[in-house]
Amino acid sequence: MSLKYTAEHEWIATDAAGISTVGITVHAQDALGDVVYVDLPAPGGSIDKGAVAGVVESVKAAADVYMPLAGEIVEVNEALRDDPSLANSDPMGAGWFFKMKLANPADLDALMDATSYDDLLKTL
Repeated sequence: MSLKYTAEHEWIATDAAGISTVGITVHAQDALGDVVYVDLPAPGGSIDKGAVAGVVESVKAAADVYMPLAGEIVEVNEALRDDPSLANSDPMGAGWFFKMKLANPADLDALMDATSYDDLLKTL
């Protein structure tokens, strides 16, 4: 499984079948605080890279969740909708937001790997 990151603090993990799971990073959930609500995209729709795909609200702030790459939403995490605190307790696992089929899987190469993302965090 390939794991990549965006400068907007989303992670994207792509499996061998080409399905990518997207969520917010540990850094993002730390900055937001206790998540109390998530708005997830509708399955079946195609969304462009950088477009707003959802919203996460916490006791401190609200933030947009952006599409890391262009593609079609194939599934959303209903468990997260029911229990938004999963974004805090397990942001890189059970707190995932949606799954997508990438329009162009080669675009993953333009995203950051873990080392590059850690380097970005050191500059914040």
